[in-house]
Amino acid sequence: MKKFRWSDLSLVSKIVIEVGVLAALLFTINMLFYMRINNSMQEMDDVYASNAQITELGQVFDDVQDSMYQYLKVKSSQALMDYYQNEAKYRQELDKLNDQNIEDSVKLLEKKIRKMSESYLSCTAGTVAAKRGRNVEKYKQKYDDSLELYSYIQSSMDELNKQLFKENSQTYGALRAVMKYLEISNTVIMLLAVACGMVLLIMATKGMFRPLTSMAETAQLVGQGNFNVKMPPTDARDELGEVTRAFNTMVENLALYITRTKASMEKEQQMMERELLMETHLKEAQLKYLQSQINPHFLFNSLNAGAQLAMMEDAEKTGIFVEKMADFFRYNVKKGEEDASLEEELEAVDNYIYILNVRFAGDIHFSKRVDCDVENVRVPSMILQPVVENAVNHGIRNIDWEGHIDLSVERWDDHIEVSVRDNGLGMTKEQIERVLSKKAHSSSGEGDSTGIGMNNVISRLELYYQQDGLMEIYSEGEGMGTEVVINIPLERSEKNVQNSAC
Repeated sequence: MKKFRWSDLSLVSKIVIEVGVLAALLFTINMLFYMRINNSMQEMDDVYASNAQITELGQVFDDVQDSMYQYLKVKSSQALMDYYQNEAKYRQELDKLNDQNIEDSVKLLEKKIRKMSESYLSCTAGTVAAKRGRNVEKYKQKYDDSLELYSYIQSSMDELNKQLFKENSQTYGALRAVMKYLEISNTVIMLLAVACGMVLLIMATKGMFRPLTSMAETAQLVGQGNFNVKMPPTDARDELGEVTRAFNTMVENLALYITRTKASMEKEQQMMERELLMETHLKEAQLKYLQSQINPHFLFNSLNAGAQLAMMEDAEKTGIFVEKMADFFRYNVKKGEEDASLEEELEAVDNYIYILNVRFAGDIHFSKRVDCDVENVRVPSMILQPVVENAVNHGIRNIDWEGHIDLSVERWDDHIEVSVRDNGLGMTKEQIERVLSKKAHSSSGEGDSTGIGMNNVISRLELYYQQDGLMEIYSEGEGMGTEVVINIPLERSEKNVQNSAC
């Protein structure tokens, strides 16, 4: 059979046993004190019970006398009934008095009161009977006899009450002294029990916390880089023994682990820095590439020269057209490496529509509605013109009805909503899905295109705002037109910029 050892018990079992023993000790002391107090309280109750009994007896005795007098006075059935009830009650109280020959002044006085009360009740009964029989002389005689006995009994009750009070006062004083002694002794015993219990508890738990203190000191040394320290070995089977052995094993392996990881961390840090630098350069290169797909400097310079030549030859419309072309390409060249304001983006759209209407003899019907407090909000450059271009080339071109393009810019609490709506060919759900997932064929190869497709716009929005899902496309089907909505977040844009014209 395995030998029992205190160190093999679990920490919970040790604490439960120690606290249980202390609680049982305190409970036992409290129960003993409670029993002693209870006994003393019972004795105090008995002390005053005798006085209360005599007081109750005197009250009933007075009720008998009063009810008899009332009957003699008014001779009513209610008074007679009250008398009989009080008489019966008085006899019950008399049965509680002593009727034995005991060498005690109080007991002898009780026996005397009981005997006189029996004579008194006999006189009152005779008085009532004579009254009922209308024997005036007899009931007067009986009444006088009962009145005389009433006076004697009342005096005896007063004397008995005084003697009982005197005895009870002495007993009460003794009980008070006993209660005071019990209170002091119980307080002393309780304090001693608590002190002894705390000492035992500290002694018992000291063995549990000593390994924890040693482990904390050792862990502090390990934290400072000293891996040559260990906890003292133990064969205890409790939680502390298991933790001690596991701690020593951990310290043994920690030095080797730190040596191995130290070198790899330096390599990993270098690789992460290179990867982060490459990722940053890649994003910058992507943004530069996407924004600089149109960069024809030679064409911009040539258009300026053409505008000047047209003006010199008085070709005003040609000059305005060439000037608009120059403004359009100047904006693209200027903004290829930076963002723009919405006002500049809207002006580029106006130039683009003007150029198209010159080319197609005013067939492009375009309307614009812009809230007055959004023009100065910063956005990626060249995001509105490609959307309008897409509405022209894939929406209203080659339709049999008059085509319209409506552009609106509305400001909300946390974003600006830009909508480009046409009444052209419309789109299927599959086509919308391909465009939003950037799988649609780019329009860069078409002769009438600027080279910036919808994929380009979506990519630049995602790179600029670091957020997906900023573009939405709605169409009810073929021939029902298309609406492209761009939601511009105000977190990065200039929220508080207001147009002075508003």
